[in-house]
Amino acid sequence: MTSTAATTGQESSRPTTVGGVVGAPSAARAAQLVRRAAGGQDSAPAEVTAPFTGLATATLPQATDSEVRQVFGEAREAQRAWAALPVNERQHVLTRLHGLILQRQDEILDLVQLEAGKARMDAFDEVSATALVAGYYGKHSARFLAPKRVAGVIPALTRAGQVRHPKGVVGVISPWNYPLALTAMDVFPALAAGNAVVQKPDNQTALSALWLHELAEEAGLPAGLWRIVLGRGSQIGDALVEESDYLCFTGSTPTGKDLAAKVARRLTGYSLELGGKNPMIVLPDAPVAKAAAGAVTACFSSAGQLCVSVERIYVHESIREEFTKAFVAKTEAMRLGGELGYGADMGSLTSESQLRGVSAHVEDARAKGATVLTGGRARPDLGPLFYEPTVLSGVTPDVRLYAEETFGPVVSIYGYTDVEDAIALANETDFGLNASVFTKNAAAGWAVAARLKAGTVNINEGYAATFGTVALPMGGMKESGFGRRNGSEGLLKYTEVQAIAQQRGLRLRPPRIVPPKLWARGMTSGLRFLRRIR
Repeated sequence: MTSTAATTGQESSRPTTVGGVVGAPSAARAAQLVRRAAGGQDSAPAEVTAPFTGLATATLPQATDSEVRQVFGEAREAQRAWAALPVNERQHVLTRLHGLILQRQDEILDLVQLEAGKARMDAFDEVSATALVAGYYGKHSARFLAPKRVAGVIPALTRAGQVRHPKGVVGVISPWNYPLALTAMDVFPALAAGNAVVQKPDNQTALSALWLHELAEEAGLPAGLWRIVLGRGSQIGDALVEESDYLCFTGSTPTGKDLAAKVARRLTGYSLELGGKNPMIVLPDAPVAKAAAGAVTACFSSAGQLCVSVERIYVHESIREEFTKAFVAKTEAMRLGGELGYGADMGSLTSESQLRGVSAHVEDARAKGATVLTGGRARPDLGPLFYEPTVLSGVTPDVRLYAEETFGPVVSIYGYTDVEDAIALANETDFGLNASVFTKNAAAGWAVAARLKAGTVNINEGYAATFGTVALPMGGMKESGFGRRNGSEGLLKYTEVQAIAQQRGLRLRPPRIVPPKLWARGMTSGLRFLRRIR
């Protein structure tokens, strides 16, 4: 595979600023964003570094438990006035924000690359997804939240309907891998529904969330309504759980289970997007070149650090050799690098723990007889956290990455002869987040997709078709999560639904002058009649 040079001060006329990364926002700008975080007066700050270089990017205040609880109280006060506004006014904030995101994208592209180590195109995926979410809820929230009439128990005499109320203050715990897009997907609908939000982004990518927070207030979001706190889960996790009226979490399955147990004791709602071991099935009629190109994007976007990226590929034996050759060739043609620009196809991993985990999975596979078809090594010549996109074959069930999520640029290829076997193998996992099917036959693709136990399935795409269609719900089955983001479900989960019915004329219990048995007979006849006319 080819590589572009890692960023140094010799590669561009733009000045080196934050983290030793050419063209990154200035240290003063980073400090300006950091000041938007709440709390951090009584604890030691945390320093984060740029994945491309390992040099410091920001010093972040770390909130304490008591500070977070105070922030929730302040957000609760701000939420009352926000909820009282007409939904259309709340929508207008998101509509204006949509325009600002696209207008100011150059700075956030730099920030996402700086903090997460992504290639520029992967960073742009975040920008486009964030704009799509703002535009979607800026257009449809009023319709989703509008009071709804339903048929009453007795036509013309029972008027019935439902109204929705915001939960109050939503707690959002966001991951490091998609700091912009996942912030938008969780925060924007919560705000549109009339809630306040207290968000804890990961320290590693906090600047991206703070940038979006700044832009939202510029678009007209009242100050104090969306608060950002920084800190470690072990220090402020209890406050987030105990003070939230609804909790939204994206992260690992073990942590999600722990949080769900704590939330359940409070009888408040939650949604979780957790791990995945996502499969791709290549049917025998699939165009090989297109399937191989699709697999490169599906497996190696954001260096595989994407919850919905593909880690298992099942290819029909009739085209397995041809597909494998094409896929390996396209993988080896990828350009690795750490410049701020569109020169690289893949960036680096984001942290040392990610590099250790990916390396351990590949070495375990090697030791147990798997074949490394390409990649399989770190690239310290490019930067401290680079790892080559890696394709494996001969992976057996005793290999750790056979069933465990790698969350890095590593994929295994398996053959099959019967599509029933491919479906069974794809479903043979504790996870169920995303899947994909490649085929020329649309009907066959939909038929296979409907049988895969995954919250989202893409046909002739890896993940982007469902990820980018904001009207579709997104979430996991089995141990990949609970609840959905996006679509109407992604907004309505942040509300309490209230049923209201008004009875006129005929009462629903007999008056004293009517014997109960006679009343029951009359009502029975009425129920039979209603069944026929409805």
